[in-house]
Amino acid sequence: MEKIEGKFYYDARILEADHLESTWQALFDNICNTKHGDLLISMITIKYTQSNSVCYAKDGQAIGIGAGQQSRIHCTRLAGSKADFWYLRQASKVLDLDFVEGIGRADRDNTIDIYIGDNSVEELLSNDNWKRVLKTKPDEFTKEEKREFLKTLSDVSLGSDAFFPFGDNIERAYRSGVKYIAQPGGSVRDDNVIEACNKYGIVMAHTALRLFHH
Repeated sequence: MEKIEGKFYYDARILEADHLESTWQALFDNICNTKHGDLLISMITIKYTQSNSVCYAKDGQAIGIGAGQQSRIHCTRLAGSKADFWYLRQASKVLDLDFVEGIGRADRDNTIDIYIGDNSVEELLSNDNWKRVLKTKPDEFTKEEKREFLKTLSDVSLGSDAFFPFGDNIERAYRSGVKYIAQPGGSVRDDNVIEACNKYGIVMAHTALRLFHH
C-alpha cells in the first residue's frame, strides 16, 4: 500500500504520495554518494517553504534558506548570504568573543550578527555599546578577513524548487561553497546552467520534479 502524506495549506488539504524522499535518495546516490544526505535535506526543506525557494545544506543541516522571493536569483542570493553568515559564526574571531556573564541567548546572537555584519564598527565597536555584552573589546572582523575565511567554505549542497533560468545562480552559489545541486531542470537555458556548473566542477542532478507552490 502506498503511503499518502497530507498537509494543510491555508484552507486546502494537499495529499501526495510519500515516495519523493526515496526517489531523490536513489538519484543522489548515483551522482554523489558522500553528500546525498545534504541534497536530500535541501529538497525536503524547500518542499515545505514558499516559492520561489532555494536551500543550502551542509553537514546534515540547512544553513541558508531563501524563500518567497520574486525571482530565482534573489532566492539564491538570500540563501547564500545566510549560509555565509552561518559559516562566519565559526571563525576564530567570533568564537573568541568574551561575553559577559549571564547574557541571554538573543543578546548573544544579535551581537554576533552585528559583529560579522558590515556595520560592526558603527553599531558595536566605535562606542561603548560593546561593554553591555562583552568583557573585552574585540578587534574588527575586517571585510578582507571575512572574504578570506569564506573561501574555505566548501562541499555545500543546494536544492531549488524550480529550474534555474540563468547561469548567474550557479555563479552566486559557487561563492558560498556549493559543490552539489539538485533542481528540476527544463529551462530553455539549461545548457548555460550546465556550462556554469562544469566551469566550477559542480555536480548537478535534474530531478524533473517541480516543488513550486504559492
